[in-house]
Amino acid sequence: MINKTLNTIIVEDSETQRTVFTKLVKEHSSLNFLGDYSNGILALNSIRKNKVDLILLDIEMPIVSGFDLLESLEEPPMIILISEKADYALKAFDYDIIDYLQKPVKKTRFNTAIVRALSKQNNITSNKDEEDFVYVTVNLQKKKVNLSSIKWIQAFGDYIKIITNDGNFMVLSTMKAFLNRIPDNQFVRIHKSFIINVNKVDNWSANKVEVAGEKLPMSRSRKEELEKILITA
Repeated sequence: MINKTLNTIIVEDSETQRTVFTKLVKEHSSLNFLGDYSNGILALNSIRKNKVDLILLDIEMPIVSGFDLLESLEEPPMIILISEKADYALKAFDYDIIDYLQKPVKKTRFNTAIVRALSKQNNITSNKDEEDFVYVTVNLQKKKVNLSSIKWIQAFGDYIKIITNDGNFMVLSTMKAFLNRIPDNQFVRIHKSFIINVNKVDNWSANKVEVAGEKLPMSRSRKEELEKILITA
């Protein structure tokens, strides 16, 4: 059953086309419109700050093309590419996109693309509980990290440091983006700079959590959330 609501943004340099696609998104009951952006740089800032499930992405844009934006995303959300030309279609599917829409886009064709996105999202959701690992990019290479091996994650500016039983890894990501990729019943944010694996907690107090023998700071406002997870774990 398809019932997921997708957080959606539009990246399109044409104001007229942005208006057209904004109307289509807002009229669709399964899409939550987060915003529209005239270029890839503005869109990138939004993607880093918000949980974006779907991007309607124009290919031909000045400075940063749609393909350029795609290649800059370590973990891209679902993508529907749009273009006035059919020329890019073959290249587009090298990026594992959901669909390729050629302008002008009819509402029926748009809705077909959204059904495909919703189906994929439902498959991702149904399989999420079966996953016990996550892929991260370390030194330009993909690395498989077992979730059970993670002790905690620490923020370092634009990077996060993943502390595991097998070593420590620096990854270009925000804390929020990484937290969205891991089970919320296994990992909890205890501080603006720390996410912990609740299975590694030894003990805790009002402002400290001991994880795998290390004492980490905890915001007082996070204590109740941590205790709730630990009690039900």
